[in-house]
Amino acid sequence: MKAINELDITNKTVLIRFDYNVPINKGKIINDFRIKASFETINYCLSQNASIVIMSHLGRPNGRNSDLSLKPVQKYLNKYYKNKIYFSDDCISSESIDISKSLKPGQIHLLENLRFYKQETDNNREFSKKLSSHGNIYVCDSFGTSHRSHASNSKILNFFKHRCIGLLMIREFDFLYQKKSLGTGIIIGGAKISTKIKMINFFLDNADYILIGGAMAFTFLKSKGLNVGLSMVENHMLDIAKEIIEKSKSINKNIILPVDVVCVKDNIDSNKIFIKNINNLEDNDIGLDIGPETLNIFRKKINKLDKVIWNGPLGLFENKNFSNGTIKVSKFLKRMKNKITIIGGGDTVSAIEMYDNLSGFTHVSTGGGASLKLLSGEKLNLTKSWEMY
Repeated sequence: MKAINELDITNKTVLIRFDYNVPINKGKIINDFRIKASFETINYCLSQNASIVIMSHLGRPNGRNSDLSLKPVQKYLNKYYKNKIYFSDDCISSESIDISKSLKPGQIHLLENLRFYKQETDNNREFSKKLSSHGNIYVCDSFGTSHRSHASNSKILNFFKHRCIGLLMIREFDFLYQKKSLGTGIIIGGAKISTKIKMINFFLDNADYILIGGAMAFTFLKSKGLNVGLSMVENHMLDIAKEIIEKSKSINKNIILPVDVVCVKDNIDSNKIFIKNINNLEDNDIGLDIGPETLNIFRKKINKLDKVIWNGPLGLFENKNFSNGTIKVSKFLKRMKNKITIIGGGDTVSAIEMYDNLSGFTHVSTGGGASLKLLSGEKLNLTKSWEMY
């Protein structure tokens, strides 16, 4: 795949697939992280005197849905690119294509939500062909959808001789594509082992330490024969969790599990909160965050590393009572000097932003499923499409 700065885009119309799937409430954008991540590519195109046509999806509209229109994104972009943003209420109409073809250098045209058409998620060839009419150079800079094969990032490649990836995609690949290296560790959290098995196995072979928190830790702890009370457990994954622990021992790799947890009794709405050693959990205890001893162990292990990757919150972060592990690890990673810190997107980003900001890390991914796939050592669907077409 060529990078955008390897092609001559001067005075050309570039059709860019971005990921503007952002939370919007009553026409107001709640989180602009993904939009701002596109600015580097937009600014580069403008510096090359190109005109820009932007396409994106928003949510899962199941047909036209005014609540999922990209119109608020146009309003947002206008604050940064005054008098340059055109908007079409359709993405493949003849009127919208005419606007794209009439753009002057430096002008930007935002198309309406791609998923208003089912053909987008169906990876429909004719729909792709119509989209391709908007520009003469195709740029994919939508990392958040790169694990999917949709019309705007897959079949559309059939219709472009000149195609490339944008500056955001380059950065995502540079930081998330992992090779075996000494001094690398990963913090894995979240609810389910089942969604992260491939990543755990990949890092067993490619990292010095795997530090595990979040609800998924209780599946590992139960697989070791410990009583985890009413804590969330994937019972169908117990054998696999046990196999992972045994494999880690056989290859002398360290999987670090919590030694203490923040818990409540009977239900998560209880006001009585305890910190307990994992060996002392009772039948009605519910573990909801990592405890202070675990945090101290995590801190010591992280201090030995040159690169730390973090994917998944370490507790039920939506409730402030169980957010301490996530907050403390975030602050600790930010204080690390001359070390690489990578945040793996998705819920990890949401958890950090709820109590802090995203500055201070080496790289924060815009992808959820895509970052998970790349961190698992897998090939993205985007890469497969690029090779196919």
